[in-house]
Amino acid sequence: MGSGQMPVGRRELAKQAKRERIMTAARELFAEHGVGGVTTQQIADRADVAIGTLYRYASTKAELLIMVQNEKFAAAIDDGLAAADAIDDPGVLEPVVALIRPVIECVREHTENGRTYLNELVFGDPVEPYRHAGLALAGRLEDGITGLLTHDDRIKTAEAATLARVITAIIHLSTTATMYLHRSDEAVVADIRDQIHATLAPHHRAA
Repeated sequence: MGSGQMPVGRRELAKQAKRERIMTAARELFAEHGVGGVTTQQIADRADVAIGTLYRYASTKAELLIMVQNEKFAAAIDDGLAAADAIDDPGVLEPVVALIRPVIECVREHTENGRTYLNELVFGDPVEPYRHAGLALAGRLEDGITGLLTHDDRIKTAEAATLARVITAIIHLSTTATMYLHRSDEAVVADIRDQIHATLAPHHRAA
């Protein structure tokens, strides 16, 4: 007993508490100033941890952003899947739009942070744990779109996954391109809806 070592349970609780403080600090500062206006030292200070401690949880500011945005992205996908399930429409276009709407709003909630997040997922190291988790979420979104597209008997099952990748590429470009930043969320959703409709139209004509 007299070893002076903290029991494993308490040690893990302390680590979890520090992680939550770091996450909260990063979430607040990124929301207030954008990822470009925040330093890791500022996050450490607000979380009341040493900078070395912060780096044990995330080694770069980009990883901190991904940690924060992953939580938002996951919640947006959950909301979108629930919204798609609630759509009473024989077609697939409106359910797909219902699924992606919360994702679009999530990415555009703070445009600098959303753009940086998506670009980090696409161009960053895919084996880094937080990016890996973010890419898994992107895969979950694609799978959700694929599942909705397979409800249309005019779209072959083998083609649905390819179309889902096309749709996610449309989302990425339409939510991150500088020329579209001035648009409202509704305008972006409407434009993406039109692009999805045009993407699916050849399959409908062929059928």
